[in-house]
Amino acid sequence: MDSRFLGIAELVEAPSVAVVVDVMRAFTVAPWAFARGAEKIVLAESLDEALALKARHPDWAALKDGPPAPGFDMVNSPGLLRSVDLHGRTVVQKTTAGTVGALAVKEASLVLCASFVVAEATARLLRTRKSQRVTFVVTGEDGRADEDLACAQYIAGRATGAGADAAEFLHRAGKSRAAAELAEGVRQGVHPDDVALCLEVDRFPFAVVATLEGSLMVLRPCAVPSLTDDAPI
Repeated sequence: MDSRFLGIAELVEAPSVAVVVDVMRAFTVAPWAFARGAEKIVLAESLDEALALKARHPDWAALKDGPPAPGFDMVNSPGLLRSVDLHGRTVVQKTTAGTVGALAVKEASLVLCASFVVAEATARLLRTRKSQRVTFVVTGEDGRADEDLACAQYIAGRATGAGADAAEFLHRAGKSRAAAELAEGVRQGVHPDDVALCLEVDRFPFAVVATLEGSLMVLRPCAVPSLTDDAPI
């Protein structure tokens, strides 16, 4: 598998297969939302669009980065989200980096949204689809966020059967600028457990697939065959 690691601004054309990585915290939060019962997640281009979507669909729940704000039901924190009942609901998500990265590759034939909590399922899906060329979108810090790059490199290694050990990559992510800002309370809308939750490997057995449904980019969980059912590498 030929892997490229690019920041959002470096995307000059729609890749065939894209894995959009946001460890802290958009695409750790998205799997948690599915674990808490959400049916689907709709990605919004802006905060105004998120609020407009909720206005048209009052039963939807809106989620954003930063502190709580009028019109939004939740903030982008796995620690806070894990106690929320989202059974059967649609979540509208707008974040600083993750949702922007996913929307930037919405024309790709396959878009996966990933973090450590769904790393192995993401890698297995790439293997079962026999993806030959994969673009990993490193969303944070203009493509320089080490937690996102570490996770992307880990998934790439797992997808190619390299048997990558998670410890090294988790260490890098735990020493990242984003982890420090979350731990030190620099960012708002944070739970004390957020960093630890973002560094859990393979907490969930599904991958997160993003597809265009009409004009909207929609995330859904995707069950992945077990290791014994994997296609040969």
